[in-house]
Amino acid sequence: MSPDGGSNDLDFEGWTCPAPLRNTPTVVMGHGGGGAMSGELVESLFLPAYGGAARADLADAAVLPPVSGRLAFSTDSYVVKPMFFPGGSIGDLAVNGTVNDLAMVGAQPLYLSTAYILAEGTPMSDIGRVAMAVGKAAEQAGVQLVTGDTKVVDHGSGDGIYVNTAGVGVIPDGVEIGPERARPGDAVLVSGAIGVHGVAVMSCREGLEFTTPVESDSAPLHGLVADMLATGADVRVLRDPTRGGVSASLNEIARASGVGMDLVERDLPVPEEVRDACGLLGLDPLQVANEGKLVAIVPAADVDAVLEAMRAHRFGSGACRIGTVVEDHPRMVVARTGLGGTRVIDLPLGEQLPRIC
Repeated sequence: MSPDGGSNDLDFEGWTCPAPLRNTPTVVMGHGGGGAMSGELVESLFLPAYGGAARADLADAAVLPPVSGRLAFSTDSYVVKPMFFPGGSIGDLAVNGTVNDLAMVGAQPLYLSTAYILAEGTPMSDIGRVAMAVGKAAEQAGVQLVTGDTKVVDHGSGDGIYVNTAGVGVIPDGVEIGPERARPGDAVLVSGAIGVHGVAVMSCREGLEFTTPVESDSAPLHGLVADMLATGADVRVLRDPTRGGVSASLNEIARASGVGMDLVERDLPVPEEVRDACGLLGLDPLQVANEGKLVAIVPAADVDAVLEAMRAHRFGSGACRIGTVVEDHPRMVVARTGLGGTRVIDLPLGEQLPRIC
């Protein structure tokens, strides 16, 4: 399957575990004990759910073939609540999030590990759904699941399913991407509508309903990044604005590069449903998490070529320019409002939306 091919929709109606696990409908402590029940969990649930994305043995340590180029490595943990939300689940989020962390340094992701912390009493059907989502997302991203681990905590010590993924990728020669490379005059681009993932998760928690359903934008972005780099443009900085949203990403870039940033508020691609939900909940869309969007800093001369490449890709069809890197107000991000004023876009003090990824 191609890295960007296929649908992210998973049909779990009537789904059951691929094979019975000693007739236990929920997780018990024995599933984390390293014995026969642990082996059955891997062989009868995880491996069938992973399908072609999994290495057959899933040993405690994976021996990988030699590669040509610089290695990139990333790890992340996922504790999103609820585990299933409109447009995705903790499973595909765990794959796409680590794939995107590698992509933001220009790497082509190759291998992932998966580690689960399961709470005693969690339904096996939920674990199966999450594992299937992991396998499908890995196949769609073109990465191989090569090693993993499972632990079980007693009832009350955890909450359903937590997932950790670590990933290895290769950076092509000549690619240099880093937060310190932004320069005055550069353009600030975003690949599409912002704030969607955070609002999709919050809609489950708060019972919000919209005229147009809001679904998570969770997606693997390495194919989009590869197309951007293929233009020959000097892509200076890439970030996936997850926790803290676009606001946190741009502030971190501004501080690392010692520059200022001017945003044009009317150019920010905020869907009406996201804007309405943020108004209701007292949130700033710029500080709401995304899981399938990227922010890019590129020289002004490269804007047209990069935007054309982004818009030709399924995960960048809504790409647009939202601002400019400036010498003024170094280490600060400022938005120009529609009324001609300005407002400072600062780092969020804490998590506006806990357990969002």
